[in-house]
Amino acid sequence: MLEYKLPKYLPSAEELPDSDDTPVDNELQELLPGLLKAILLILWADRMDWLFGVDMGIYYHPEQPPIVPDGFLSLGVERFYDEELRPSYVLWDENVVPILALEVVSPNYRQEYTEKKDKYADLGVLYYVVYSSRRRRKPRLEVHKLIDGEYVLQEGNLIWMAEIGLGIGCERGNYSGVTREWLYWYDEQGKRYPTPQEWIQQESQRAMEAQERAEQAQERAEQAQERAEQAQERAERLAAKLRELNIDPDRI
Repeated sequence: MLEYKLPKYLPSAEELPDSDDTPVDNELQELLPGLLKAILLILWADRMDWLFGVDMGIYYHPEQPPIVPDGFLSLGVERFYDEELRPSYVLWDENVVPILALEVVSPNYRQEYTEKKDKYADLGVLYYVVYSSRRRRKPRLEVHKLIDGEYVLQEGNLIWMAEIGLGIGCERGNYSGVTREWLYWYDEQGKRYPTPQEWIQQESQRAMEAQERAEQAQERAEQAQERAEQAQERAERLAAKLRELNIDPDRI
């Protein structure tokens, strides 16, 4: 998995620091990956073979500090170990390199295009995603794919990642009460997956529509019952009239 020469003693996640104590530079570094994780928690609610870490350290060598992406996705790992959850992501314990790493460029330049990019390539992270909200002439979202040991920029705003089964892109929307450009997951046809708030609204709308259909069906059933009762009353009146004329309606 790793080309680094590891020492014989390998500490566990519980023995390693769970933070590099470096504060994030702005809220977007928390909210952007937080939204992507929140969508996955609904989209992959029944799956237990994935982890999306937010500002979580990735340890690749016990004698080196961890690399801390703003967000990363690993597939084929246990979703939870226990109720304490993971303090960090330790490669020699997990035996799975993250398939995607996300960096949100901040005003304080943090080597998103140099040291971190090289490190993710060395580790074998397949997709390296960089988002910079302050870009004007270049795309704000860049998705790089590791090909033959080098990251190659993928063209377009919406990039389909077949190995993950998801697309990633950006568009304007509302999340956490803020209307701006956000990162979202997409299906293969380019349809955006809803945010938790949108999902709740959609479920509520579907429930209301189902209730409306049930009420309409109930109303139609009641109308049919009323017509049947009216027809029965007419039949009884006709039978009574026939008997007045000494005609047995049962023999007609």
